[in-house]
Amino acid sequence: MKPAAALTLAIVLVAGLAGCGNGDEAEAGTGAAAGTVSIGAQANGIAKPAELKVDKQQSIADEVPDAVKSDGKLTIGLGALPTGFPPLAFVGDDDKTFTGAEPDLGRLVAAVLGLKPEFNNDTWDNLFVGIDSGKNELGFSNITDTEQRKEKYDFASYRQDNLGFAVKGSNTWNFDKDYTKLAGLKVAVGAGTNQEKILVAWQDKLKSEGKALDIKYFADTPSTFKALVSGQIDAYFGPNPGIAYQISKTQGTADVVRNAGVYSGAGESLQGLIAATTKKDNGLIKAVADAINYLIQSGQYKQWLAAYNLDTEAVATSQVNPPGLPKSNK
Repeated sequence: MKPAAALTLAIVLVAGLAGCGNGDEAEAGTGAAAGTVSIGAQANGIAKPAELKVDKQQSIADEVPDAVKSDGKLTIGLGALPTGFPPLAFVGDDDKTFTGAEPDLGRLVAAVLGLKPEFNNDTWDNLFVGIDSGKNELGFSNITDTEQRKEKYDFASYRQDNLGFAVKGSNTWNFDKDYTKLAGLKVAVGAGTNQEKILVAWQDKLKSEGKALDIKYFADTPSTFKALVSGQIDAYFGPNPGIAYQISKTQGTADVVRNAGVYSGAGESLQGLIAATTKKDNGLIKAVADAINYLIQSGQYKQWLAAYNLDTEAVATSQVNPPGLPKSNK
């Protein structure tokens, strides 16, 4: 998934993102003590901050190619320019710390490998240029595993690629992956998006069954969520991380929202996956997958997801090059 396209929710960020670089400058703001990784540092309420003790796992570290570990660093590419995409990747409230779910997972993986994370933040396209050139040894940037991308890259999955339904906090309705539950509802969706295509297909199915689904469109994100909490619409169908962001921002307010269910962004026949990305056959991907699986087994992966309200995107295990979106998928 391309983050800028996937997170269609319009979000205002600090202007300092475009001016931030990488490496030591970005890490200084995390305030992590030796042997710990700060989750949600400088996230300005978007995450639940946590300090996780993460020890180097020598057996996994030994899997890292010498060409990668020789300098003691793991260079991680982010495709978050120019505006960022919370809660996944953005610059924190100190105007310099890279924060969000993606860089935080990069920090956790680097800790397991015994390496110092160094971030290169770039545009989406230049993220891949950096992987191709070796500037980025690893990409953590909401990258969807696809069969076409596998021709050039290796993947280690770490999140489900999901769409979600946002509802008002007091609404007890749940999707339960059953389109018939949409009958009689008013549901907002972004025009021209993958989720609109899916929702229109469900609308057509319901119509053939003599039922109705009323699809609504709004000019921007604030208008959509204002309509949701005021009762003008019953639900909003959009990218799951964007809904996680809205949950974080509305907790403890009268406008609180919740997630009423998810659906694979790849459609009914395949669970889409978000994956760490390396240049094909550079030898790093198995160590990355093993590091993620260590974090899953230790429970720190669950803590990482929970910090960003991304529990609904959990995977049971990190897989190397799992089935990806087929080339025929539009």
